[in-house]
Amino acid sequence: MDTQLILPVVVIFVAVAAATASLFWLLTDPQIVQRRLSNLATAPSAGSAPASVLDDEVSPVVRRLRSIVPKSPKEMGRIERMMAGAGYLGPWPATLFALAQIVVPAACFLLVYWVLGSRTGLLMGIVAAGVGYFIPTLWVGRAIEKRRRAIQNGLPDAIDLMIVCIESGSGLDQALNRVAEELALPYPELARELELVSAETRAGKPRLEAFRNFAERTKVDDVRSLVAMLVQTDRFGTSIGQALRTHAETSRTKRRQRAEEKAAKLGVKLLFPLVFCLFPAFYTVVLGPSMIRIFTQFVWGNGQ
Repeated sequence: MDTQLILPVVVIFVAVAAATASLFWLLTDPQIVQRRLSNLATAPSAGSAPASVLDDEVSPVVRRLRSIVPKSPKEMGRIERMMAGAGYLGPWPATLFALAQIVVPAACFLLVYWVLGSRTGLLMGIVAAGVGYFIPTLWVGRAIEKRRRAIQNGLPDAIDLMIVCIESGSGLDQALNRVAEELALPYPELARELELVSAETRAGKPRLEAFRNFAERTKVDDVRSLVAMLVQTDRFGTSIGQALRTHAETSRTKRRQRAEEKAAKLGVKLLFPLVFCLFPAFYTVVLGPSMIRIFTQFVWGNGQ
């Protein structure tokens, strides 16, 4: 075997062996079995109130994985809020994200070092590791932005359905449940958030606090304005149906304006693909035979 390949092979073997040993150690801990048995022994009955879907209890496996990650509890809390904005709730997604920030740079470094060798591979591997460190953050940021757009586009329809439910005699909690059921197929992100609001309310949180958590998780301007409107309606005792109707009209106008803005930008965005992709092929097909005929008649013909 080439001497340049010995070090990467040894490093990969040690990394795989360490990961396998850690996984075996986590899954075969006898304390986990004892905790599960104690939880089953003290489990609530079927008629008791369900636990909150936003339970912050950290399992022993997650706690052990977090002990490996070099991040403070404050930093892990920030990552949990960021992952909640992308739709991944609980301690597990934040822990996996923190582990990805370690595994992905190491994998990028080993891959580049293995391909390029020991001379140039060391410097390029460090650069690749720096790029790989930001890959999980970029992926989560893209997921957050995509989820925000989905919630923003589905909010006017949700408000319209909420108005119909409230004006038909349903309460706000029943309206939220019904809207979440109806929007589960077209707008699953918004339906999930409405289910969380309803679950927090059933768990004992004040309704206004649950709506504020909704705005904090999504960080969408339309949702924040909706929550502010609901807070003012509850404080001053005004008609919630009329307030929702006005807000729904404003949200539909904003959605139509965003669609018109995207349509106006489409011509500029198509300019570069047309210039660099379509026009060269078009000129080649149209002018190619004429240029060949011209060269045949005047250039090559004079040479003969």
